[in-house]
Amino acid sequence: MGGQTIAEKILSNHSSKKVKVGDIAICRVDFYFGQDGTSGIIIDNFRKLGNIKPSDKTKFYMVIDHSGPSPSVGVSTIHKKMRAFADEYGVGIYDVGVGVCHQIIPELGHVVPGDLVIGADSHTCTYGAINVFSTGVGSTDLAITLASGKNWFKVPQTVKIMINGKLPKGVYSKDVILHIIGKLGANGCTYKSAEFYGDVIEKLSVESRFTISNMAVEMGAKCGLMQADKKALDWIKKHSKKQPRPVFADKGAVYEAVKEFDVSRLSPQVAKPHTVDNVSAIEEVKGKHIDQAYIGTCTNGRLEDLETAAKILKGKKIHPDVKLIVAPASRIVYLDALKKGMLDIFIKAGGVVLSPGCGPCVGTHGGVPADGEICISTANRNFKGRMGNPNAFIYLASPATCAASAIEGKIADPRRYL
Repeated sequence: MGGQTIAEKILSNHSSKKVKVGDIAICRVDFYFGQDGTSGIIIDNFRKLGNIKPSDKTKFYMVIDHSGPSPSVGVSTIHKKMRAFADEYGVGIYDVGVGVCHQIIPELGHVVPGDLVIGADSHTCTYGAINVFSTGVGSTDLAITLASGKNWFKVPQTVKIMINGKLPKGVYSKDVILHIIGKLGANGCTYKSAEFYGDVIEKLSVESRFTISNMAVEMGAKCGLMQADKKALDWIKKHSKKQPRPVFADKGAVYEAVKEFDVSRLSPQVAKPHTVDNVSAIEEVKGKHIDQAYIGTCTNGRLEDLETAAKILKGKKIHPDVKLIVAPASRIVYLDALKKGMLDIFIKAGGVVLSPGCGPCVGTHGGVPADGEICISTANRNFKGRMGNPNAFIYLASPATCAASAIEGKIADPRRYL
């Protein structure tokens, strides 16, 4: 057998054998979680397994982020059920306001390089940025892991994605991943592992890398993996007491394909309704009227993202016809943004700052658009109904593009504000 990719190595390390593409591996799982949209089903399925206890209560957490604070009696009932389950079995729960699962799980040190992680949420692939094989699964699969500590994985093929060049002014990691998805397509890496390399990845902050791995699933990938370089390991040291076990692809690793991108001349990118791969350069869409701008989510709600938006909005007012909604990705991000005066900037500009969570992105509450309204968002999805209304239109862009657009009342090029 030839050299192994990162995915093959991590799955081998967590099973009892060396595995290759196409193998079915029964693996130990290091960490697993559900959010409030999926945990109710996890609990129901776990109880159906009989009178058992979690295999390791330290490895399982539930996060109330999708609909917190609760917008309805039905959701409140689910939240109550989650709290009761956590009390009964002594498992972890992060309640309303702690933050979005994909921000707080790495931020609070639960996952480190070399780990195998599953979550009952499709954007679990985010942690690939710190060398974690992390992927989303269904609630039934999660319940099985809660009971056994293990799950089965089909070893995926890997696509190597090289991103080289120098990022131009006003172009960010969000623009890079939108560009790649636009080129490869929403099904371009279905059931494959994506490994990201190149000058651009090396220069990006860990926060910016999370944005790229977060959207790997938007081209169908199971995971979006990066190497644990010094930058990543330094970040881990600040956030976790767990021992990292970095994994690198072998020199002779076999890739299904190698895709190369030079982003030196890239413009800010925008994904148009109603698919994430319907991507255009800013020059093609600027001037399009907007009703709402949303800055936040597990893709772009980190401190770095808020800082980018705040620099553009400082001392300015948003367009009178625009609603600007800002949602920090975690309580830690919220407090840091508060200390640095960013929230002050957003509110004085005419924006609304929400408690940390997913509400507007997933369309449960906190910014559902009306029929025909157009929203520009830093989120990762723009299919019909994503923000709670199938008759609205969602454009995806970087925090800089969203901030500039909020000022102008139309999709705007952020470079003129930098």
